[in-house]
Amino acid sequence: MKVITLIVGIMAIAFIAWWFLGKHDGNVEQAKVNSTNQTVNIQVKGGYSPEKVVLKKGVPATLNFKRLDSSSCLDHVIFSDLGINQELPKGQVEQVKIDTSKAGEYDWECSMNMFHGKVIVK
Repeated sequence: MKVITLIVGIMAIAFIAWWFLGKHDGNVEQAKVNSTNQTVNIQVKGGYSPEKVVLKKGVPATLNFKRLDSSSCLDHVIFSDLGINQELPKGQVEQVKIDTSKAGEYDWECSMNMFHGKVIVK
C-alpha cells in the first residue's frame, strides 16, 4: 500500500511540475487581414484559445478577448512588453490594440501568471 501511495504521489508531483513549468505547444492562429486592419478572436476559458497569434507587421491589429471563465485569475490580460494590463469582464468581448510597427514576439499572461499566450509579429 505504501508503494502505491508513493508512486501516485510522485506521478502527481510530476504532473504539477509539467503543467506549470513545462512548455506546451498551443494552437496557433493567423490574423484575418484586410486592407486596413487585422483581427483575432481569443476565447478565455481555462486558458486562452488560441494561445499563439501571428500578426502581419505594419497593419493595425486588434485582439478580441472574450472571457467565459469565472476564475479571477483570468480577469485581466497583461502584455508586459507592450505596457498593456486590460480588464476582461466576464461574458464581454474586450478589444486589445496591438502595436505591429516592429517585428517580434510578445508574451501575454493572466493576472496570476498561470496562463500564457504569445503574439508573433512578422
